Amino acid sequence: MRSAPAESFCPQSRRRFVLIAAILASALGFIDGSVLAIATPAIRADLGADLSEAQWISNAYALTLSALILAGGAAGDRFGLRKVFVIGIALFICASFACALAPNPAMLILFRAVQGIGAAIMVPGSLAIIAKAYPKRERGRAIGIWAASSALTTALGPVLGGLVLSAFGDAIWRAIFAINLPLGIVSIYLLLAKVPADQPEQKRGLDLGGAMLATLSFGSLAYGLTALNAEGRAPMAGLAAGAIVAGAMLFVLFLIWERRQREPMIELSLFRNGAFSGANLVTFLLYFALSGVLFYLPMLLIAGWRLSTAEAGFVFVPLSALIALLSGPVGHVSDRIGPRLPIASGCLLVAVAFAGLAAIVSAGIHQFWSGVFPLMTLMGFGMALVVSPLSTAIMTSVDDKDTGAASGINNAVSRIAGLMAVAALGSFAAWVYAGALPDGPPMPGFGQLAATELAPAMESMRTKASDAAFAAVAWVTVLLCLLSAVTAWVTVPGQRLPWIRATDSR
Repeated sequence: MRSAPAESFCPQSRRRFVLIAAILASALGFIDGSVLAIATPAIRADLGADLSEAQWISNAYALTLSALILAGGAAGDRFGLRKVFVIGIALFICASFACALAPNPAMLILFRAVQGIGAAIMVPGSLAIIAKAYPKRERGRAIGIWAASSALTTALGPVLGGLVLSAFGDAIWRAIFAINLPLGIVSIYLLLAKVPADQPEQKRGLDLGGAMLATLSFGSLAYGLTALNAEGRAPMAGLAAGAIVAGAMLFVLFLIWERRQREPMIELSLFRNGAFSGANLVTFLLYFALSGVLFYLPMLLIAGWRLSTAEAGFVFVPLSALIALLSGPVGHVSDRIGPRLPIASGCLLVAVAFAGLAAIVSAGIHQFWSGVFPLMTLMGFGMALVVSPLSTAIMTSVDDKDTGAASGINNAVSRIAGLMAVAALGSFAAWVYAGALPDGPPMPGFGQLAATELAPAMESMRTKASDAAFAAVAWVTVLLCLLSAVTAWVTVPGQRLPWIRATDSR
């Protein structure tokens, strides 16, 4: 067996096992995340979860993942990538198995939080171990295979999940979590049996204090925003306001803590760079909008319009497919003209797509293939214009030595945006939904499947209220996308187009 070159810890004959294990581990997170939105109505029906509990089934995972992902990346550098990667996968699949057995919403929320901790350790290790195992001359191809596989699993996950839910009924949602067990076990076997251990590159400190403060801050903010939705309970405005204020104070304390650390979880000095700060603000605004629509649109389709989960599963396909197909060419164009124009244009296209969704839903047009799907395709095209140039904008705004930290921060920002979107927009949707229903007998909550068939008049009122709630959410996301486009145009660097330069030179 040939020895590995100095730039890789892994012999050439075993690198394929690293790639396979990383693809399988990535599939765990991608399938779990995308299928959950399709399965949420079924989970609510099977466990009797209300809207706020449904929000926390998503947000418990997002909270621990977004708050701890930077610490998880540092742990790989400190203790060795293979060791930490295996620990993350093991924790993730154990928590997934517990999710599959959860008897009630509270236990599912708890296990989802543990699952997020495992993901915070696992997700950074997936790409990092590929980069460390493959020498530079082979790294691009390996990462390309990993990215294409990730896009494929993200696209197919909701489709296959929807088909399974349609075929076997609501209770089969537990299989979505149980399928993680065999995938994770194969990944762990390949890493331990086929891949040599790597040596830690540096003794980086783990900013556990910062991780704890971030978790408390984001958790308190998310709780406060979710508590504004007092669906079926006594008003909780005071509690919600207190939690939001506490979260804001904890966030200030977190920033003070980070400034005083020798090895902080987040390098705050990077935000002195206007281009870096602007690109992250674009990320927050755009991914807040995207996460809100992608979480609440399946609820509308399945519980509001009574579409099958098999049909609703296709709502995610254009986004994943177009990003996979167009990111390369768009990245090439971005290298030539700068990232400003592609990012701003993409944000505008997403705004147009979400405005179209709001318009057709407000008009009571319940057409999926001729209405929703084309607009989701337009949204996917817009996001394809954004994803690669936004990464370029982040990486080129900082020095080479800071690219890893910059990428990690941007990843965390996008996940925090999703966390806040699900919390805030759910409460907003519940408020609009309740206001659109007349006084009368109790009705299912927004995005909740009715336990029994409703009378035609009540069903019509419920559908109109669901449409009004989602349309209100969609109009908010349109505004956020427009703000992200303006922010990108003002802060992200770019170059004048070739034909403009040619005109100026005459």
